[in-house]
Formats: sequence, structure tokens, C-alpha cells
Amino acid sequence: MRNESRRAETTMDEPGPMMRTPRLDARILIVDDQDVNVRLLEQVLRKAGYSKLRGTTDSAQALPIFEEFRPDAVILDLLMPPPDGYQVLEQLRGRMPEVEVPIVVITADVTSGARQRALSLGAIDFLTKPFDHVEVLLRIANVLDVRYCHLRTRADRILLAETVRERTGGLESAQNEILDRLARLAEFRDDDTGEHTQRVGRIAAALARALQVDEREVRLIRRAAPLHDIGKVGIPDEILLRKGPLAPDERLLMQGHTRIGARILSGSPFRVLQLAETIALRHHERWDGTGYPDRLAAGSVPVAARITAVVDVWDALIHERPYKKAWPAERAAEELCGQRERQFDPEVVDAFLELLRAGSLGPTTAG
Repeated sequence: MRNESRRAETTMDEPGPMMRTPRLDARILIVDDQDVNVRLLEQVLRKAGYSKLRGTTDSAQALPIFEEFRPDAVILDLLMPPPDGYQVLEQLRGRMPEVEVPIVVITADVTSGARQRALSLGAIDFLTKPFDHVEVLLRIANVLDVRYCHLRTRADRILLAETVRERTGGLESAQNEILDRLARLAEFRDDDTGEHTQRVGRIAAALARALQVDEREVRLIRRAAPLHDIGKVGIPDEILLRKGPLAPDERLLMQGHTRIGARILSGSPFRVLQLAETIALRHHERWDGTGYPDRLAAGSVPVAARITAVVDVWDALIHERPYKKAWPAERAAEELCGQRERQFDPEVVDAFLELLRAGSLGPTTAG
């Protein structure tokens, strides 16, 4: 028998002058198998101004009440018929919200073993029987301070994260717009709509995804690939817009757009521009090592450049340019097949043609 629980377990001293203003709107759950203890604790708390109280003598109802009432603090007796306070602690620990609810344990067992076990299960403070009401109020005020401090910190963290997201989203939108306008600059003289650069970015990203490139890299390719021909800004109009064939020295000058583009984009600390630099420099290298500017071959050509090379040629073939008419999609696909293992990475060509057959590339004619 628990003789000490059969009597009032508080003394009714008046609160001292140092008692601070409590958080009277807090919800407090009391779990004790002795109704007299529940009523006494409720009396102490109500006298102090707390009004949102819930008490139960049935420990089996502690968890359902906890989930329905959503308390800000719990006062829990340890020595109860099953489930006892330790078992209730385990139940509550498994259902704690992100900001844990402080649990104050009532016990007459002051041994270190009992305290250590209760602490290991989530209790954060103790009320030792017999207890007086000043101690009850002070300990409840302390744990509620901790609870509300954590809630404020969480709210501040959420607000900060939302602010960061908004500002990051704004910066990302501005960055994307700048990249789009920079890409259009490269195409302005022979494609004043800028649609070629956007198609290259969109299709290159789809192709990279089909090749199982990491999704973060896919997003970077989407933004970087449209800058592949930024170096054209350094090529004279009489060469860039020539409708007939170029002389050998003019062809060499035209090929210089890869190095010009790389120089324009070089030195950036941002990964997207670093990738754009690589694509600008390498998208005319060939699988067989006969491309320019450095005659790299096969896997030594970065995969983003190999992807962009296929997409760039495809889009140029099926759309009209100052120096050529648009090709039918079937003829352009045949050209890509014919350049497998010569101009293009065969795996990239095969993946591209699979997307084409699946209708995943959008319109395949000029328009």
C-alpha cells in the first residue's frame, strides 16, 4: 500500500515574493492514480491562475489524452498500477512532437536509480513527495519557460528558413534571367528569337536525365547549355552570317568561338558558369578526336559537352539558319546515326534517339 499517497501531499504555504508571473495559458496534464493527488495539484495550479488543466487517474488513458489535449507540460506519477509511470514515459516519448513536451515526475523514490531511469525515458524534472505548492509552481514555471523558449526558437527558425527561401528564390530567378539574356546575346545575330538556346537547354537536360546524370547536374546543364555559343559575340558578321562555305582561314576564325566563350565565362566561383565554360570550350570536340579546339576524344570530353554537342547539331539541322534550310526530322536523325562513334558519343546518340521515338523532345520541325 502507498500510505503516503493516501493523504494530501502538498503543504499550503503562500508563494514567496520572488515568484515570477507564470504562463497561465499553458495546458497542463496531470496523471496520478490517486484522485486526491490529482485534485490537490489542480487546486494549486488553479489558485495560481492556470485554467487549462486536464487530470486522469487512469494511466492507460494518458497517451490518448496527451494526443487529444496536446499539453505544454505533464505532471506524471511514477508508482501506479500498469502501465506505471515508466511505461507511460516510454509511450509519450514515442509520440512527442518536434518540440518536446516537458514531463515532471512525481515520486517518493529518491534513489539515484529511479531518477536515472526516469531521466533516460524523457523526464526533465522531479517533484518529491511530500511536496509543497510553491515548489510545484516554480518547477512548472521553469519547464514551461523551457517549453516556450523552444517553441519560439522553432518559430524563429521556420521564419528564418522561409525568409532564406524567399530571398534565395529571388536571387535564383534573377540569376536565371541573366543567364537567359546572356544566352540570347550569343544567338541574336542569327536567331534573334533566342529560341535555339532555350531548346538546347531544355533538351540537353532531358537527355542528361535519360542518361541518369545526377539530378543536381541535370539542373545545372539546363542553365549552362544555352551558353554554349556565347563566344559567337566575338565572330564578325561577315563570317557568322555567311551563306556560302567558309575559306580555311575563316573556318579557323569561326572555330575560335569556343575559346572566346570559355574566356568570357572563365573565373567564376559559381558552378553553373564553370559548367557553361566547359560546355562552351568543348561542345565541338568529337568522339573520334578530330574536333576542336584541342582534339580531345571519347571519354576525355566532359559528358555535359557531349550531350550539348548532339542537341546543338540536332536543333541546328531541323531549323532554318542564314546559311541553310531546315532539314526534315527523319533526315536529321539519320545524320546523328551516321555520326555515332565519329562525331558523337554513341551512348548519347542512342539515348537521344530513344527520346525522339518516345516523343519526349517536343516539336521536331521548325515553327
